[in-house]
Amino acid sequence: MVAEPIPRWPGELVDLPVGQGKQRVHVRSTPRGPAETAVYVHGLAGSATNWTDLMGELSDVARGHAIDLPGAGYSPEPSGGDYSVTAHARTVTALIEHVSDAPVHLFGNSLGGAVSVRIAATRPDLVRSLTLVSPALPDLLPRYGPARVALSTVPRLGEWVAERLRVVPAERRLSATLGMCYADLARVHPLRLEEAAEELRRRDGLPYAADALIGSARGIVAEYFRRGEENLWRLAALVAAPTLVIHGRHDRLVNPRMAARAGRTFPHVRLVLLPDAGHVAQMELPDRVAREARRLMAESALVPIGE
Repeated sequence: MVAEPIPRWPGELVDLPVGQGKQRVHVRSTPRGPAETAVYVHGLAGSATNWTDLMGELSDVARGHAIDLPGAGYSPEPSGGDYSVTAHARTVTALIEHVSDAPVHLFGNSLGGAVSVRIAATRPDLVRSLTLVSPALPDLLPRYGPARVALSTVPRLGEWVAERLRVVPAERRLSATLGMCYADLARVHPLRLEEAAEELRRRDGLPYAADALIGSARGIVAEYFRRGEENLWRLAALVAAPTLVIHGRHDRLVNPRMAARAGRTFPHVRLVLLPDAGHVAQMELPDRVAREARRLMAESALVPIGE
């Protein structure tokens, strides 16, 4: 018999000082106890619940806080409508400062990986270790999935596609998405599938849901064409924190060959290729990702911040 998955971690709305104003975000947290703190950042079209199982696996070594990025999950849209990677990084930076007085273990998947790289490079004082799961770093030869993301960002076309998709049953859309993200759909527990379908139907009723998705997709595409010192690969070379980069061999969205470039770029990096995982290894194989993350977190305790 398949074990029942753990429930979603409880969440609350938090007001964070961002720029000259405030940004309200929804954050899910594990219980207090461990001295260490971990912050988790989801990918495009994801939410804090993408980290539920990994947060559970690591809850004995770090209190976890998973954010719904502005416009995603239960977080309201940003007041200025800015869904860029830089804007998301500002929000997550404010969350880190809100939840911890010490550097945190920062986790990012896909879009969240890009956000996390920017934070680790520009605010090294906030990051004890960096774990990236299939990070969406610029690739000159993107796979079919990212190519579709790029197409959806074309003005008017993206909005048209989003409107057409809303009439497709949630379960059908969800099956297509999970099929793109998982190596083996049999690993998706029926209860998780039911939860995700319920969440998708809820978001269908939000007036800003399509704008949030398209805006964040445009943010990723903009990073692919960014040049100069702000390019994400340039920033990756500045990351001082011990770094773990995990790719799934069956990732249909981010090519696992990008691990080789990560190995040449991040100063203190360990690469892990999971032969039977897809794009969201933290959801598909949380126990294995947790094992690798535990090792990094233990090693990072021995490394002074900034070295």
